[in-house]
Amino acid sequence: MRNQGAAASDDIGRSSCFSISTPLAKSDGRDRHRCPPSRQYSQQPHRDSRRRREGRASRWDVGGEGPSRAAGDFSDLPYELLARIATTMDVPSLRAASAVCRSWREALGPLREAMVLLWSGKRFKHGRGGWQRDPQKALDSFLKGAARGSAAAMVDAGLMYWEMGRKEEGRELYRKAAELGHPTAQCNLGISFLEADQPNPKEAVKWFYKSAISGYPRAQYSLALCLHQGHGVEHNPIEAGKWFLRAAEAGNVRAMYNTSICYSTGEGLQQSHRRARMWMKLAADQGHRKAQLERGLELYSSGDLMKALVYLELATRAGEASATHMKEVIMEALCPASRDRAIALADKWQLQHAHRHHPDCKYPSPLLCSLISLFSSPLISSSENLHYLCWGAL
Repeated sequence: MRNQGAAASDDIGRSSCFSISTPLAKSDGRDRHRCPPSRQYSQQPHRDSRRRREGRASRWDVGGEGPSRAAGDFSDLPYELLARIATTMDVPSLRAASAVCRSWREALGPLREAMVLLWSGKRFKHGRGGWQRDPQKALDSFLKGAARGSAAAMVDAGLMYWEMGRKEEGRELYRKAAELGHPTAQCNLGISFLEADQPNPKEAVKWFYKSAISGYPRAQYSLALCLHQGHGVEHNPIEAGKWFLRAAEAGNVRAMYNTSICYSTGEGLQQSHRRARMWMKLAADQGHRKAQLERGLELYSSGDLMKALVYLELATRAGEASATHMKEVIMEALCPASRDRAIALADKWQLQHAHRHHPDCKYPSPLLCSLISLFSSPLISSSENLHYLCWGAL
C-alpha cells in the first residue's frame, strides 16, 4: 500500500482543524475416555442423578421429544461454519481449537497450513531471518494462504497488490477478509475507499467503525479523524475526542498526540493541562516528531536544557525543521560535556526505538514460536509436522 493510513493519518494542528464451563465436545467413540474398571462402581449414582435431571428437563420440552442436545456440544458444527469462525484466529487460538477433537483438527488443517504459508510469505517479503527477499514468492505464499481461508493472508496479499498498483485486486481481498470479520482488513478497506480515484468517505467510515468497535487502534484513530473533520460523517468533536482517547490508550502514537491537543484546548475532551502534558510526553517517547518538538519546548521553558536538547535533537533527526533553530540555541548555552551527554542519550533512544520496531530476526519471532507449538500438538503426527513445515518453506 502506498502508505495505508496516510489518507487519514494527519495530526491535529494547533492553529487548524483536526487532521484525522462447558464440557469439551466428543465427536465419536475414538475421542471418548472410558472410566477404568476400578472406578465403574462410582458411575451408577451419577447416571441415576443425570436421568432424574433429564426427566425434569423433559417435562418442559414443548415438542415432547425428550431433552434437547447439550448446549456446549460443538463437535458437529458444519465445516463451513467452523472454517468461517476460525478464519480470523491467531496461532494460539488455532492450536487450541485444533486440540478440541479429531473432527476439528481435520477441519482446521487447511488453516494450519495457511499459517505456515503466512509466516514464510513474511520472510520472503522482508528478507529476514536468513531468507532471501523475493516479493513474487511472498505474494504466492500469501495467495496460497488466502486460498486456504486465512483472513490474515488475504490482508497481506491485498497489501502487496496495493503496493504494486493493482488496487482493485487488493481491495477485493480486503473486502473478502473484512466480511469475515478481520479488523485490519476492515480498516484497510476503509482506507482504500479514501484513497480511491473516486473517494467514498461514507463507505470508509462504515468500515472504520466496524474495525474500531473490534478494538483496532488504527481504525479508532481514522474514525476519530473523520468525525472531527466531518469527512463522510457529521462533524462531532465530542465523539472524535472519545475515539482519539480510545486509540491512544490502545497504543496509537498519532492518537496520543491528538489526545494531548484535545486535553490542551478542551475540544472533544474536558480541558486538563496535566493530562495534556502526560499524553504529549507519551507520544514524544514513542517517536512522534511534533510531540518531541512540543516536549522539547516545554522542557526548555522549565529550564531543563539538557533534556530539552535530547527531544529537539530527536525531532530534528525525524525531519521536524522547526526544531533546528531552538536546538542550536540550547547547544550554545550548554557546556560541551552536557551537549555530548544529550547527543549520546538521543543516539541510545534512537537505537532502542529502531530495535523495538525492527527486531533482529536471528531470534525466533513470536509467530515462529507459536507455529512450532501449533505443529507440536499431540493430535498432529510427526510426519504431518515435517510435511507442513517443509512444504510451507518451499
